[in-house]
Amino acid sequence: MSERLKTAALLVGLAAGAGLAGWIVASVFYRGRPTELPPRPDASFALTVANGRPAPSKAPEGMVWIPGGEFSMGSDDPRGTLCGGPDAMNDARPIHRVDVDGFWMDATEVTNEQFKEFVDATGYVTIAEKAPLAEDYPGATPENLVAGSVVFTPTDHPVPLDNHYQWWSYVKGANWRHPLGPDSDLAGRENHPVVHVGYEDAVAYATWAGKRLPTEAEWEFAARGGLTGQVYSWGNEFKPNGQWMANIYHGPFPITDTGDDGFVGVAPVAQFPPNGYGLFDVAGNVWEWCSDWYRPETYAILALGGGVARNPLGPDTSFDPSEPHEKKRVHRGGSFLCTDLYCTRYMVGTRGKGEVSTGSNHLGFRCVKSAAPR
Repeated sequence: MSERLKTAALLVGLAAGAGLAGWIVASVFYRGRPTELPPRPDASFALTVANGRPAPSKAPEGMVWIPGGEFSMGSDDPRGTLCGGPDAMNDARPIHRVDVDGFWMDATEVTNEQFKEFVDATGYVTIAEKAPLAEDYPGATPENLVAGSVVFTPTDHPVPLDNHYQWWSYVKGANWRHPLGPDSDLAGRENHPVVHVGYEDAVAYATWAGKRLPTEAEWEFAARGGLTGQVYSWGNEFKPNGQWMANIYHGPFPITDTGDDGFVGVAPVAQFPPNGYGLFDVAGNVWEWCSDWYRPETYAILALGGGVARNPLGPDTSFDPSEPHEKKRVHRGGSFLCTDLYCTRYMVGTRGKGEVSTGSNHLGFRCVKSAAPR
């Protein structure tokens, strides 16, 4: 049963949103405070070696060439470093060598305007726009079987950060057209990333566009922008030369985002400098779906194989020990809710996860396109 549908069921007599526990634990993240991490050499990261081949053709509209190559994938344990947060990032180790072929990648996350073109052309209806089915919830009354999605709802006072139900709500009528609920719309948000998309929604768009979702290895290679083992997609300094580099959370979480980086909530795409490959917003703003099933031991299994993993596609099945019956795919990149009070999974080598039919107002995607055979 999906996390979204669990929430709808739990509206029958239980606290709203209680069914989102595992998904929120996995998916609600993050930010570092405006301090600097000192550059640090790390023997666990070997040199990134990009392929020397040029782009095979003119770039498709809105996409950039990612040359592919060999790199060290994963993350150090950030605890004990400035802005490192309390999470050991165990599922992002061991750091291991991976080689990926070149590909095209969307320079930005898919926007509301782009997603609207898809919906207008196909009549597609997203998961969040569909009401839960009565047969999935015996005893649920019709008024509780309503379409909706998960929306971040700030608290009006300080709260312990061990109960995420306090700042997430299942909102009836929330979906990609109404990102904050039925009283909101897309006016002025045309260039924002589309949100409230489940995995199959993202796949449907990608297929229509003649693209696909990136593998986790492709996403990390691209997000690193050619750098070796850096903490962020732009380097090791959190705020180089005093410049904000990502849309993240500032202020007392979950009460007030002060908008020190220029934005409160989701920002339009491409408001911060791109990384070395010309990609925008691979840290912060909204999480991004990858095609891999999530398992915490994936990297350990790859490392046991020895050598260099070539174009890994991820495991054949999903498993999350915290919710063993849920099917989850990998999320990458963090979101506008990043805060070191939880964790810092906007760091480029770290991982997120999400149940496949669950969207929220901090989850979107971008697409890739394989290079044509030479």
